[in-house]
Amino acid sequence: MTQDVLSHTHGAAGHLSLNRPKALHALTLDMCHAMSAALSGWADDGAVKAVILDHSEGRGFCAGGDIAFLRNSALNDGGKSGREFFHDEYQLNHQLFTYDKPVVAFMDGITMGGGVGISQPCKYRVATENTRFAMPETGIGLFPDVGGGWYLSRIGGRIGQFLALTGARLDGAECLWAGLATHYLPAEKLAEAKARISDNPDRISGILSELSVTPPEARIAKNADKIAKHFASDSYEDILASLENDDSEWAAKERDTLGTKSPQTCKVALRQLAESAKLDDFADNMRMEYRIASRVLTRPDFAEGVRAVIVDKTGDPKWNPATPEGVSEELLDSIFAPLPADEEWKPL
Repeated sequence: MTQDVLSHTHGAAGHLSLNRPKALHALTLDMCHAMSAALSGWADDGAVKAVILDHSEGRGFCAGGDIAFLRNSALNDGGKSGREFFHDEYQLNHQLFTYDKPVVAFMDGITMGGGVGISQPCKYRVATENTRFAMPETGIGLFPDVGGGWYLSRIGGRIGQFLALTGARLDGAECLWAGLATHYLPAEKLAEAKARISDNPDRISGILSELSVTPPEARIAKNADKIAKHFASDSYEDILASLENDDSEWAAKERDTLGTKSPQTCKVALRQLAESAKLDDFADNMRMEYRIASRVLTRPDFAEGVRAVIVDKTGDPKWNPATPEGVSEELLDSIFAPLPADEEWKPL
């Protein structure tokens, strides 16, 4: 068992605590395996009535997946180890989504990428004043995976499309407003909440409600009408044109933000959300996202985006294709196409 995930039981609750503070608890393959194994064990343990998912010390709940590892795979083993990571990470996402016992995720701090993937499938999702939620993948040539297509496409008002394309960060109040969190608690109340849940796992809803406070105003609510208008289309070119035809400061800022993102993965994300919205089985969504991940991992934009944003920190990625017009429907079709039968994603 890796020390990067602390797994124990308190009272009638299983407790998974991410423990990789120097990396803001970003997920490794070993961490995914450790969490899956613990969940499988507790599924058959009658003494465990609920599961608490949180992080040990530090600012992050979970900042994402192991990006350096994925880039290394893309550059050095043709994406083989990266695909293995995605495959098993997505199994964990699906395991949480279909888990029979209630899971309470405490999104106290940075909750991005892989952190979204392990918190959103949980029945209870607790935000605090420290929560910073985002799916920033288009900025590094990836796409909002780990079930992002499913969750973002179901927010309504095109908020999900806005988050997927721009990588905008939401605070805890905004997460509650958008339905990405079920409760908003002050961080100082979390220890009490966890202790009470461990003692009374059949009263989770009541305990969280009793400790909830009224959050500050959700800033994104003020822009909801603009988002619904400008991000209405599933065509990326239409969205860009809509923002360009608006001379407001807000539209200019969002247009500039999109100018830094990978055109390929912005188009992938729009198609991903449109397809996800039609699905009624989360496993089908994960199968689709694994197909996309298998292809996008080894396309030029991912290694280049990670270089520019994370490794060299120059912020000057050279995207290929360089323009939205250069991303053809044929390229998108090839990214979404089924894999050979023996390579398709399967649930645990």
